[in-house]
Amino acid sequence: MTAPPQTQTELLVCTTCKMGLPVIEGEPRPGARLMAALQAMDWPEGLVVKPVECFSNCDQGCSVTLRGGAGRWTYVYGRLDPSKADIVFEGATRYHATADGLVPWRERPEHFRKNCIARIPPLETPE
Repeated sequence: MTAPPQTQTELLVCTTCKMGLPVIEGEPRPGARLMAALQAMDWPEGLVVKPVECFSNCDQGCSVTLRGGAGRWTYVYGRLDPSKADIVFEGATRYHATADGLVPWRERPEHFRKNCIARIPPLETPE
């Protein structure tokens, strides 16, 4: 299953997340480490990984957002850490392969099923 050619997916990764841990001068935060792990992966064409600062979900571990245009649902997932990069990759590629952003619940990685922070409707909704 592949995404329609005109569809671009963005995976936004909070790079300022510190997962409730003290910040150690000169050490990358957990969010930045998750971002680095994701950037090292071989993403499908049209799926772009972008760093962002703070989703204001600081008590829920690292957070990511998947969005894909005006007609697609957007999702925010939390309780992530750098060791879960493979889970993010799986969930993001499944999302990217949809036309509307709706991955059937049972086809989502288990972590995504249990740690969805928000599901946001498309900007343009059918009448």
